[in-house]
Amino acid sequence: MDPICDDLEAETAALRAIVEGLSEDQWRLPTPAAGWDTHETVIHLGMADVAASTAVLDATGFAELKQMMASGNSDLHRLGDVDVHSMSGAEVWQWFETERSRMTDAFRALGPKDRIPWFGPDMSALSFATARLMETWSHSHDVADTFGLAYPQTDRLRHVAHIGVTTRGWSYANRGQAVPEGPVRVELAAPSGDTWTWGPEDAADVVRADAYEFCLLVTQRRHHSEVELDVTGPLAQEWVEIAQAFAGPPTDTPAGRS
Repeated sequence: MDPICDDLEAETAALRAIVEGLSEDQWRLPTPAAGWDTHETVIHLGMADVAASTAVLDATGFAELKQMMASGNSDLHRLGDVDVHSMSGAEVWQWFETERSRMTDAFRALGPKDRIPWFGPDMSALSFATARLMETWSHSHDVADTFGLAYPQTDRLRHVAHIGVTTRGWSYANRGQAVPEGPVRVELAAPSGDTWTWGPEDAADVVRADAYEFCLLVTQRRHHSEVELDVTGPLAQEWVEIAQAFAGPPTDTPAGRS
């Protein structure tokens, strides 16, 4: 678990580099994610970390939390004993880093295949930590876009890309559509210069892209018409138009989001 937790901490540091020094007014500027400012974005990440730590460290407590969430008696954004919504941006960040460290410490004590309960299906510890990295990357990109900053492109993108590829079926099922039987091959140019691939070499449907562009697509940080993709075949084209690597109801990215 150490490598994925190291990468998760590095992604946290990338977000820290963006928010440190923000004025309180800047913390409250809207991000490209409708209805979210940076303050609420970091709270969202932190509250998910609180729930994740609970799932790892207190199975009974998490079962109770899951039941309350299912009954509508609890809000993930208002977990815990502190009123984070009344905090300043700097205070929210300090709270978030504490909760992020607590979660990653809990992950490091697990084996990659250990199961962690969640609001949907249980996940392996490795998949869970990877999902937290993907969400951190996605929301950090929102914050970077808010201030017109370039977000660092590293080989940590492989984690995001992998989730993007493996959720192809989910992108259809989430919309109530049948999952096509044919495979789609994905070939991505990594920041390091390597090529990452998924799917059979002889697949008729192929998506070729820079890894960063592909990750923007599957996390819906850019509309499919605004990323540079080389798409071959109808199944590949259909997928890139609905790709969604994250849980929740189906969404469509508006053009001009950034």
